[in-house]
Amino acid sequence: MINADWTMFAVIAAIAFAVGIVNALSGAQDAAWRGDSYDIGRRLFWELSSIIVILLLVPILMLSVRRMRRTAGPAAWIGIGAAALLGFSVLHIIGMVGLRKLLLWLAGSAYDFHFSLAVVLYEFRKDAVTAFLLGATLWLIESRRELRKAARAGLSMPAAPLGQPSPDLIWLRDGTSRIRVVPRDILWVASAGNYIEYCLANGTQHLIRGTLAATESELARFAIVRVHRTRLANLDRVSGVDFKPSGDFELTFDNGQTLGGSRRYRPAVASLGGRAARESLAGSPDSR
Repeated sequence: MINADWTMFAVIAAIAFAVGIVNALSGAQDAAWRGDSYDIGRRLFWELSSIIVILLLVPILMLSVRRMRRTAGPAAWIGIGAAALLGFSVLHIIGMVGLRKLLLWLAGSAYDFHFSLAVVLYEFRKDAVTAFLLGATLWLIESRRELRKAARAGLSMPAAPLGQPSPDLIWLRDGTSRIRVVPRDILWVASAGNYIEYCLANGTQHLIRGTLAATESELARFAIVRVHRTRLANLDRVSGVDFKPSGDFELTFDNGQTLGGSRRYRPAVASLGGRAARESLAGSPDSR
C-alpha cells in the first residue's frame, strides 16, 4: 500500500468506526425502549470487533477491484466479484468469532456464535451490503487515481517541435504507460465493457480504458469506421468483403483475419465491393 492507499484506508476506518458507534448507541436505545438493559458496552464490543475484522479485509477488496478494472467483460467481473464476496464473508465471520472468543476468554468469559444456517445467512446478507459499499467506494477512488495519473502523464509528455509536421501516430494509454501506434497497423477496434480492445496486424492486442464512440471520432480520419455496434474496422486493410443474404457482411483483412459486420453499417463498406456491393446494398431490405 502506498501513501495514498493509507490515507484512503484511514478515511474508511474513521467512517466505519463512526457507523459502528452510532449502531451501538441506536441498538442500546432500542433495547431500553423495549424494557431491556441499555448495556452500551456490550453492544460497542459486538460492533467494533466486527469492524476491526472488516478493516483488516479491505486490502482483499482493493485487490479485487483492481483486478476487475484490468479484466474485460461482465462475466469476468461477476466471477471476480463473487469470489471476493464469498472470501470476504467467510473471513469476516471466522475472524469476528475468533476475535470475540479470544477477548472474552482473556476477560474470563465466553462467546457462543450459535452457528446455524440461518445465522450464517444473516451475517452473509450484511457482509454483501458492506462489501458492495466498500467495493464501490474503492472503484471510484481508483477511477479518480487513474484520471490524475493520465493528467500527469499528459503534462509530462514532450511537445512536438514547432514547425516540424508530426507523422500520423496515435498514443494509447495502457495503465500508467503510453504506447505509440501507427494507425495503418490497426485492423479492428472493439468495445469490451468499460475498455476498448485494439487488434493490430501483427497479432498484438491492447486493452485501453475508454468508449467506442470517442475512439470512433478519433480514428475516423484514418478510414477506421464502425461496422458493428461494438466494432470498428480499418478499411485500408480490408482485402475482401462478403455480403450475406441476411444483410450482414464479413470483412477479410490483408493478413487473413476476418471480422463480422452488421447490416446497419453496410453503407460504410459499400464502396469496398465496387458495383456488386452497391447493387447488393440497393437490393437489401431496410435495417436498423
